[in-house]
Amino acid sequence: MLTVDYRRLGLRAGELVLDLGSGPGRHAFETMRRGARVVLCDYDTGELARARMLGVAMAEAGEVASPVDRVMATAQGDGVFLPFPDGTFDRIIAAEVLEHIPDDEGAIAELHRVLKPGGTIAVTVPAWFPETLCWALSDQYHAPHVPGGHVRIYTENELRRKLRAAGLKPGDAHHAHSLHSPYWWLRCAIDPQHSDDHPLVKAYLRLLTWDIVERPLVTRVADKVLNPVLGKSLIIYSRKPEAGDGAAPARRAGVAA
Repeated sequence: MLTVDYRRLGLRAGELVLDLGSGPGRHAFETMRRGARVVLCDYDTGELARARMLGVAMAEAGEVASPVDRVMATAQGDGVFLPFPDGTFDRIIAAEVLEHIPDDEGAIAELHRVLKPGGTIAVTVPAWFPETLCWALSDQYHAPHVPGGHVRIYTENELRRKLRAAGLKPGDAHHAHSLHSPYWWLRCAIDPQHSDDHPLVKAYLRLLTWDIVERPLVTRVADKVLNPVLGKSLIIYSRKPEAGDGAAPARRAGVAA
């Protein structure tokens, strides 16, 4: 289940991509399938270990270039202090990560620092309306009640402002995963931490699984129509200016690899 539109990201074969907050690697694996190289960076070493195992399995199945260590690497890291030199990556994906970081402006500054001039970054966060309803339905959905949970709700204007302040040029935006919003509303209304066995939650999860696995026309059309209003994720694509294409603000130096 992908959130980022790779056409808008502008990914080309052979490029180097950072997947920040990669988790088990859903965007990283699609990046490799498209012929690019990827570095998965996450604070959770367990997620990185699972991603490495999945990457090896994909290579053995012929889904990505083999050996996998030529196109995939992992790095444990903090989003506010990325362990990479300036201008390392052609493209960056930061999917559903900034809402977890207290110093999100520091993290955006780091993403700007490690992106090459002329490179593109896709940032995805929970969209304002679905997220606001989740917070209203249950305190147990977000921080501080959930360790490591969501610490803020973004509007599109706020996220664009923070991206511009870091020296990036925000461009296209869209919403995704409208069919996932009712699932989270349902969980929050029941109990976001202990609702997995509730009949209604299980029934809706079966619908989502059918949609993800089978991709039937009826759910694809419904998702597309509802995304502008109910889309669970907001995605903004931004470009780092090249020399002479607008001065970027100075940022602190990062930690070299």
